[in-house]
Amino acid sequence: MTSTLEIIKTSLWPLLSALLTMTLPLTLISFVLGIILALITALARLSKNSLLKSIFFVYVWIFRGTPLLVQLFIVFFGLPSVGIQLDAFTAAVITFSLNTGAYASESIRSALLAIPKGQYESAASLGMSPRQILFRITAPQAFKIALPPLSNNFISLVKDTSLASSITIVEIFMTAQRIAARTYEPLLLYSMVALYYLLFCTLLNFIQSQLEKKMVY
Repeated sequence: MTSTLEIIKTSLWPLLSALLTMTLPLTLISFVLGIILALITALARLSKNSLLKSIFFVYVWIFRGTPLLVQLFIVFFGLPSVGIQLDAFTAAVITFSLNTGAYASESIRSALLAIPKGQYESAASLGMSPRQILFRITAPQAFKIALPPLSNNFISLVKDTSLASSITIVEIFMTAQRIAARTYEPLLLYSMVALYYLLFCTLLNFIQSQLEKKMVY
């Protein structure tokens, strides 16, 4: 029987490698696309176009009201039945991006609504266009307000990527499952995965706190 120490030693790099080469890229790509979608959604829901507002309201309502795992299964296992075949990584990126966009859009929308209307009126009276008001006045202030919730969205997404193992993506959790199947040490392997997530998310929390301090000062 392989000793516990030997299993730990031989598992450290495969788990870290999976974290760096699959979990992290999946998180970053999905988050960037999700934030772009979130900004579009937030602006659409604040627009005066009722049709646009309704479309994006339904989008947010659906993705905030259904489980992420169900969304992932619909995209990967369900869409092929209507002729849309996606590889696992693409399906995961699409699902995570749409889910992140729905949640993050509420943070951005709330941040934009928190800017006093007087600032819009003052900027407009100075002859600034809506685009100039957005990028010079509104966006910098809204970013400071939205940073904490958006950082939380990113940290949550890091952990949510473990669901990608359910559609055959070999990220850190799937890697641990495979090693556990060979060593018969599920408690040890899953505890190691939990520790990796804990350390990585702790680092992200530290970075978030440092960014918030710079924003304040």
